[in-house]
Amino acid sequence: MTSTLERTVDASAPPAPHGPGPVSRAARWRVAVRMAQRQLRRAWVSSVLVTTLVALPIAGMTGFLIFTASAIASPEERTAAELGDMEAWIAPSGVPGAGFWQVPTEPEWNGYPIDADGVMTMPDGEPLDDPTGLLAAGTEVLPVSRGMVSVATDDGAAVLPAWAGTTWDPRFAEAFVLVAGDRPAKARDAMVTPAALERLGLELGDTLRLSDGPAFTVTGTLDAAAIADGVAAVFLPEHARRAVGGTQKWYLPELELSWADVQRLNDEGGVVAYSRTVAFDPPEFSNRYYSSASTERWAKMWPLVLMLSVAALFAGYVVVMLAGAAFAVAARRQQRALAVAASVGANRRDLSRVVLLQGTALGLVGGAIGIAGGIGIAALVIALGSGAGTTMFWGFHVPWELIAAVLVFAVIVGTVSAWMPARAVGRTDALRALRGARRPQRPVVARPIWGSVLIVTGVAITLLCAFAVAAINATDFFGYDSLMRYVPAYGIVVGPIVAQFGILLSGRWLLWTASRGLSHAGMAARLASRDAAANASRTVPAFAAIAATVFIGVFALAQSSMQTAQTARLWYYDAPPGSIAVPIWPGSSSPGVHDPEDAEAGTTAALQIAHDAGADRAAVVSRQLNTVWEYPSAEEVPDDVTFTIALLGEQHLLDPEAQDYSSSFGQDPSNPISVVAAEDVRVVMGLELPASALAAYRDGAALVADGRFVSGGAIDVATFAGADVYEGRTPDNIWERRSSSPPPADPVRVARMDAIVVDAPLQPVAIAVAPSTAERLGMVLVPERVVATTPAPLAWAERDRMQAQAELLSGAAFTLAPGVEEGPPSDAAWMVPLLAAVAVLVLGASAVALGLARFERRPDDATIAAVGGTRSLRRGIGFWQGLIIAGLGALAGAAVGVLAPIGFSIQSEGALQISDIPWWLIAAVVVALPLAIAVTNWLAPPRRPELTRRTAIT
Repeated sequence: MTSTLERTVDASAPPAPHGPGPVSRAARWRVAVRMAQRQLRRAWVSSVLVTTLVALPIAGMTGFLIFTASAIASPEERTAAELGDMEAWIAPSGVPGAGFWQVPTEPEWNGYPIDADGVMTMPDGEPLDDPTGLLAAGTEVLPVSRGMVSVATDDGAAVLPAWAGTTWDPRFAEAFVLVAGDRPAKARDAMVTPAALERLGLELGDTLRLSDGPAFTVTGTLDAAAIADGVAAVFLPEHARRAVGGTQKWYLPELELSWADVQRLNDEGGVVAYSRTVAFDPPEFSNRYYSSASTERWAKMWPLVLMLSVAALFAGYVVVMLAGAAFAVAARRQQRALAVAASVGANRRDLSRVVLLQGTALGLVGGAIGIAGGIGIAALVIALGSGAGTTMFWGFHVPWELIAAVLVFAVIVGTVSAWMPARAVGRTDALRALRGARRPQRPVVARPIWGSVLIVTGVAITLLCAFAVAAINATDFFGYDSLMRYVPAYGIVVGPIVAQFGILLSGRWLLWTASRGLSHAGMAARLASRDAAANASRTVPAFAAIAATVFIGVFALAQSSMQTAQTARLWYYDAPPGSIAVPIWPGSSSPGVHDPEDAEAGTTAALQIAHDAGADRAAVVSRQLNTVWEYPSAEEVPDDVTFTIALLGEQHLLDPEAQDYSSSFGQDPSNPISVVAAEDVRVVMGLELPASALAAYRDGAALVADGRFVSGGAIDVATFAGADVYEGRTPDNIWERRSSSPPPADPVRVARMDAIVVDAPLQPVAIAVAPSTAERLGMVLVPERVVATTPAPLAWAERDRMQAQAELLSGAAFTLAPGVEEGPPSDAAWMVPLLAAVAVLVLGASAVALGLARFERRPDDATIAAVGGTRSLRRGIGFWQGLIIAGLGALAGAAVGVLAPIGFSIQSEGALQISDIPWWLIAAVVVALPLAIAVTNWLAPPRRPELTRRTAIT
């Protein structure tokens, strides 16, 4: 009987009287396409598997591209949010007549001309108060201010975003949208966002009262494009501009501004402008500080596309390995059909083409399904995000050019996946395949020469580049812009990748070694290892995919752990973890040092912020006020002005000619003493001192968190005359004294204080003394910060409210910068999702590999059952197969994954420490994951053997 395949070939190429005649290239392609289609339909399970493997990463890539594109505004969307139906807005920003410039569509990018030395210098002068004088007489202008206001509530006050001006004008259109109610018609009318009604407990027609200002009647609700729907904000009439403060813009409903008009406003008035005309047709613009390309949509997406490309290469590698294993199994299943085709005239290229076309077709189908799924998921997420009031997405933007590239990538992945099986099919012995003979496959030694070379080369590249980077950093031979400073750093990462490919090429040898090692471990282990070694075309890609996944995970785990540990060692604590810290800085009108009255006012405001945030305990930290710089010369410094410091031992001072110094944030070695009341030590420093230590502290002992100041159980404190401080004749606790420095001055008095050394992290308080001790030392104090504790952690809304309140209270006299001390980042924040992702990928890869092994092992299961093999034996084979594939992959990936972190540790010269790598966790991953996979494979019961599959056992 003539087979279907034979009829297909014969129909496409009728035989000549004396044998097959020549077949055209087009006919061969048509036959190959037809055979590939039939095989895909027959092996639909394998087809679905490969399609799914391709579709999953493609869906993720598509969704990522749409998310990225949707977060970038088009000119129409940006203009609608900025202007509504207005033509432009203008705002003073620079000094008039000083050559001020701006980027056409990015007014916040601006500056002044660059001088001959390539430096942009800020000229003297102030921006205009009102830029409307630069416009033609009679031009309609709508001034709008944006800032913050404090609104009275039943519980006290709430600080909310606010606008002052006729934002409800219909010509603002999409920038400010009327939601409900009526637009204001009277001077005391106002509007709020819908969220503000709920936040303030108001209804339309109720009274809105400012904490320190007039009251308004709420006539309706308004939405602003610049904020999310869930944000509470208020919209006040123009005469409330002083209460709102902030920044002001003047909107032009009718006057169109060309680029020439914008440049004139820049130069003559130092005024920036956002113009509808310019936004829709921007001119070319670039200078040393700004490139016009950075405003283009694709240029904004480029960094994310680059990151996506790296992720795509990894995903493509894993998919090629797993799909390649599936194609290898499918190709062996269709050997007889392909042999029939070969017997009637198909050559090796034709046979390879059939398998390659299967990969191309599945890549195309998987890519199309993945793109459709990615678009659907992105649409759903963006719709949900828009419904929740997020301002992350401007619209639903599908970058079809990049999506087309993703589809091409999917086709390439599918085709490459089938390439190795296609080559194997091309070398098939047609006669043996037609006869149905299956010689016993015996694992043989495939000496991994090239694999060994690549492994050794990869390790060598990593170590040599690490030492090279360390050596280069220790010298000034290469400039900081030299490529020689960066190329070796890339080599640290390239080396492990090269070694990874070496492991892939050595896969057959690794399987053979495992087979030899497990030959005496029992029947199940021997059969499983021999099957894995004999079917390397299926097994090697599987454990290579697992190795690649574990490699990425171990690399990220080790590198991040070292960096996190380094961060924790150098973490500077503004306050004990979980506490509120409110530093009090000099205001904009202060001369760089605190005025005592301003500092006291700042302390009162800082305490108010802490108590409004729910603090149950607040403490004030003071520091010595250095007033010597208020005098024009040393001779004019009064004799009663002194300065007291704790002296750092000379052995800790730095050589100014050979060493660098980086400031320890808020710690000032030249003024290291802080003043903290004894009852506030626990709040400020987070220390629980015994009663005896607190008593000694009250009696004059010092709490010392920096042990370098201690010698013989005490610290040396010296008081110097203000004139000596002015002339630089006092120690600075940083540098050894230079020979060119003025001679050191003798202190006015010296005291030696008992030291209570505490083990405390890096923080603003290096040395603390009680207020009575500071008074005895003659120190003039000024409040420096407020530290407070709360009964429960502050929610983000409370923190935002605290920040807004600080902005409202800060001014020319003082500046407040509140924050909550979180402490160094926790490993769990990234370690748990990383391990979860690695586990999911490894489990997925193992499921594919073991599923293929079970499918291809059905005839062998039948043979084992026919000769008396028990169900437990077949379960044991599944257990050992899972252990071998996942174990080899996890072990190889982990071994290569730690190479790069070790290299980076070497080049860091001690900053990153190998001991910080969680070796126990890596070992647990290498052991636990394969065991879990093996146990799962054992638990999954084997199918009932089909004993009719084998009619003869040879």
